Amino acid sequence: MDPRIEKLLKLPKKQKIALLVAIVVFEGAALYWGLLLPRQQELKDLRGRLEGLQNEVQDKQKIANNLPQLKREYQQLQKDLDLALTELPNQKEIPTLLTSITSVGKGAGNDFLLFRPKPEVPKDFYAEVPVDISVSGSFHSVANFFTAVGNLPRIVNITNVSFADIKQAGGKTSVKVNCLATTFRFLEKKETKDDKKK
Repeated sequence: MDPRIEKLLKLPKKQKIALLVAIVVFEGAALYWGLLLPRQQELKDLRGRLEGLQNEVQDKQKIANNLPQLKREYQQLQKDLDLALTELPNQKEIPTLLTSITSVGKGAGNDFLLFRPKPEVPKDFYAEVPVDISVSGSFHSVANFFTAVGNLPRIVNITNVSFADIKQAGGKTSVKVNCLATTFRFLEKKETKDDKKK
C-alpha cells in the first residue's frame, strides 16, 4: 500500500474526521463557486429578461387594446387637417378668394376705391397675402362688410383700419375706410424647399 495512505489511516479518529470535513467543505465550495453561483447569476439574468419581455408584451397589448381609439383619433385629426387646409387655400384659389372679398363688399353696399394686392410674405408652411383695401359706404354697410369677411370659409384678417371723410347726409353717415386685408395660403413642398435654398 502507498505510504501516504497508510499514514492517513494511522491518524487519530478526530483528525480523520477533520480531514474528511475539510475535503467535503472544499468540494462543496468548489461546486458552489464553480457550478452553482454561475447558474444562479444566469438564472437571475434570465428572470430579468423574462420580466422585461413580459413588460414589453403588456405595453404592446395596451397599444393593441387602444388601437380602435387611436384609429378614431387619427381620423379626427385627418378631418381637422382637411378643415384647416380649406382655411388655407393654395395658389390657384387665391384669385377666387380675393374676388369673393370684393363681392361681399359690394353686396354689403360699399364702393371699392382701392383694391391693391401686395407681395406675398412667405412663412414656415404658409404665406401671407396682404391686400390694401379702401371702401366707402354707410357706417352700417362697412360694418356688414367686415362681418361678412369674418364669415368667409377662408381666414382673412382685417387690420390697420382707419376712418376718413366721415359725412352726414340725408340722415345717413357715409365713411371712407382704409384697411389691410391679409389672407393666407398653404405653401407646397417645392415652394418651401425653394425658399430654404434662397
